[in-house]
Amino acid sequence: MRTIPIDDFDDWRSVARGLIASNAPPAEIQLVENDGQQSLFATGADNYAKDTNTSSFRVPREFISLAKTIGYHRNANRWNLLYRTLWRLKNEQPHLLEIETDADVHRLSTMEKQVRRDAHKMKAFVRFRKVEREGKVFFVAWHQPDHRIVRRVAPFFSRRFAGMNWTILTPDESVTWDQQTLQYGSGVTRSEAPDSDELEDLWRTYYAHIFNPARVKVKMMKSEMPVRFWKNLPEADIIADLLADAPRRVDEMIEQHEGFDQTAIDFIPSVGDQTITLDTLKEMATECMACDLHQSATQTVFGVGPANAKIVLLGEQPGDQEDIVGTPFVGPAGKILDEAFSAAGLDRENLYLTNTVKHFKHTVSTDSTPKGKRRLHQKPNSREIRCCRPWFDAEWSCLEDAKVLVCLGVTAMTAIMGPGRKLSDTRGRFVETDYCNRTLVTWHPSAILRSHNESAREEKMQQLILDLSVACAGC
Repeated sequence: MRTIPIDDFDDWRSVARGLIASNAPPAEIQLVENDGQQSLFATGADNYAKDTNTSSFRVPREFISLAKTIGYHRNANRWNLLYRTLWRLKNEQPHLLEIETDADVHRLSTMEKQVRRDAHKMKAFVRFRKVEREGKVFFVAWHQPDHRIVRRVAPFFSRRFAGMNWTILTPDESVTWDQQTLQYGSGVTRSEAPDSDELEDLWRTYYAHIFNPARVKVKMMKSEMPVRFWKNLPEADIIADLLADAPRRVDEMIEQHEGFDQTAIDFIPSVGDQTITLDTLKEMATECMACDLHQSATQTVFGVGPANAKIVLLGEQPGDQEDIVGTPFVGPAGKILDEAFSAAGLDRENLYLTNTVKHFKHTVSTDSTPKGKRRLHQKPNSREIRCCRPWFDAEWSCLEDAKVLVCLGVTAMTAIMGPGRKLSDTRGRFVETDYCNRTLVTWHPSAILRSHNESAREEKMQQLILDLSVACAGC
């Protein structure tokens, strides 16, 4: 048994290439965490040829992405699991990653989801505290993630807080941003982080302001804001008081007719320990009245497709035909999409198709046709998108095998990535979002239908086909 210490993903990849080149079976290799204490028994990576010729063998792009993410996992056996999978891909089963029931593949998929969820929680629950030293202002935060994700998440904070000097401390590693570069250091204990500052009062005031006792669901709140994070969140200090005061506040709000602005979260079922499925969500969505769009729409148009779909397509809203039939993308835009699917080598039956808004928003034309007055599409506003957003969040949580999220058009892109992006600048390339590290933006097929000339129509159609091909290759 040969023992080799591993520093990080790049180190593992270099060592793994050398081991594959030397035909070293996984059973003869022990890849261990390089904690500085392995030198007595470790044989060392330098004893093995390191293959830098990437053309010597190839593995699916999906495996590389998977391995990079799993490299941040805390499981000490992750490097052995990755090497065993790489060996099997190279020597035994080239299509191993398609076998979802395989024990190694299932474990890797689970670990990847755990890292992505932990990264999402870190983005949501890091709270900076102001520190002044020698007349300069710094911001310091303490966080205790489940996995070693500091280097994965730090670039997000450097973009979000580019104009601040900040440090994030964790037990494993720390990172500092000086408005130019990220610098990493060793981990620290909680006692080395600042205790409080005046910013905490601002957090408490903000949280108390947005807290709506008429809509509070304690179980769901604890799921999205796990109790183990509360000790590091200043707003957590007032949660107990807010919950205790909730019944009185609800009575007061009823008297004053305020605070009951609903969203889809009020219609998503609470089923205890029972698993929520797409069928459950679809049934409950038929009763959704979170916004006024349900009043003029024929029906709720929920997503369609298999629960094990690897590619999810998110549009804006159902159109006239979709509203009548009750299925997304069956009208003129759907026919364009089907053409693009065929050209890109995708099977509609294997995809999950849904919309940001589930009801058809329209106005009635004053001009009559032989079939009556036409219903003209209207763009949903920000409130309608916000109200409907929890339905897609719930759909995504049920699609556990989803690898790629395709945003069709500006509305879907903005709902997933936030405002400030141009579709033309974003389309055609994978972007990491809170939903998926392979989120891709492309044209909505209706934009192709509205193209002002045949040349523009053909150009956008070819771009849509190309983007869908990229999505297909990404899973």
